[in-house]
Amino acid sequence: MTEILVQDVTGEGISTAARVIDHPAWPELKNAVEEIRAWQSADGSIDFEAEGAPARAFAELTLDRVTAAIEQLSPLVPHDAAYHRALVSDLRKWAESGFTVPDFLDSLLAFQPAADRVDGLQHLVLFPMYTQNGNPDRNLEAVVLRMVWPEWLAELERTRYDNPLFCGITFEDFTAGYDTNSAVLFPETIAVREAPERFSWGGIFCDREAARFRKVTEAAVDTLGIQLPADIAAMIDDQERCEKAFVLWDMVHDRTHSHGDLPFDPFMIKQRQPFWMYGLEELRCDLTAFKEAVKLEAEGNTHGRDVQYAVLFDRMFRFPLSGDRNRNYDGLGGQLLFAYLHKHDVVRWTDNTLKIDWQRAPEVTNQLCADIEKLYRDGIDRPKLVHWFKAYELVSTYLAPHPGSKWAKGPDALDLSLPPRKLVDDVLPDEFPLSMFFEALAKKLKGVIADTKGITAADASRTERAAA
Repeated sequence: MTEILVQDVTGEGISTAARVIDHPAWPELKNAVEEIRAWQSADGSIDFEAEGAPARAFAELTLDRVTAAIEQLSPLVPHDAAYHRALVSDLRKWAESGFTVPDFLDSLLAFQPAADRVDGLQHLVLFPMYTQNGNPDRNLEAVVLRMVWPEWLAELERTRYDNPLFCGITFEDFTAGYDTNSAVLFPETIAVREAPERFSWGGIFCDREAARFRKVTEAAVDTLGIQLPADIAAMIDDQERCEKAFVLWDMVHDRTHSHGDLPFDPFMIKQRQPFWMYGLEELRCDLTAFKEAVKLEAEGNTHGRDVQYAVLFDRMFRFPLSGDRNRNYDGLGGQLLFAYLHKHDVVRWTDNTLKIDWQRAPEVTNQLCADIEKLYRDGIDRPKLVHWFKAYELVSTYLAPHPGSKWAKGPDALDLSLPPRKLVDDVLPDEFPLSMFFEALAKKLKGVIADTKGITAADASRTERAAA
């Protein structure tokens, strides 16, 4: 039997702790969860009349294996004890209900990782949930993670970028829903009877983001013949350094959704809007992180320059080519950033080589951020539809709309007697198609991007060793 050591938390982080994933109960938990996942419907319930469904008694036995494993593993993470008790209770109530649509509100409310942000602290998490950019169904998922909260980051959050709900995290191991492109753990994805009044945490896996960024950027640099400054080349070669850049980027991005001159609900959860509005909001948050990184670099912070180039390269090379073309708002933001820098002569595609003016890149990128901020500030005094058209005007200044677009033809092409939310139906799925440059680049990078599905820092390390 593996010796069980509890977390020894000190002011310096974790001094000793047994890894949850090294305990024999962890693979038992994973296997049982994977069995249950295969029986679940999209809403998380189990239809025992469906083809291939188990007998209810067998499902109950399998769930007993899950609860037994949690009870064995919980002593390794005593700070999660209250959550694990609530989790076991929710699992048993789910079985007693006949495995109907799961309700894990009680255990969700008991899980409070942001209340104890200690660098290296482990958490064992299990919920019925969908994984953003991963599995769209609310299946059981189990994940072991560690908190990323070094003192330098805690100090920035405490003194400059207040974000008490943000959790930087890394993967230890996970079930199939995370063997995907998902790099977040968000409470709103979890199956509950009613949404809490407010969510109290949100986690982003900086190790997956960093590993994915490195792989795609290396391929883009090689394909496009980009000459990197030595310090940026060294950053891309360093997984740990990239993780630090991403956790800082994520923390600033996350808080920006509720900061600034916001003419609408910052997360736009309750509004139906054209997808370029979502694209501009996500880009605004990334460019705010970029702007802050420029300030940090000027003040001597060693992570500031890394964040700038993480934003530039991920936005320009991965975002436009990731996912499908159906209302791809993150892809749109990446296209807009590249086109803006190209229009202002910061990037040039000449002689089959992409040249970047490293000196002017920060200034011009901040200029795009200022343009979006002005759009928002002016939007406070505009009707919604006028604001949408002004946003369309900003995007279409740099990106060519689809020739069949009604929105590109202006207000006279739309039925303005309809409410604004109905006019969203006139937005084409691919309102701003890829440029010829990105169409060609996609042929070179799509396979690389696809290969980053499920990537972890361990995968990046294995790749480095193979290359060496």
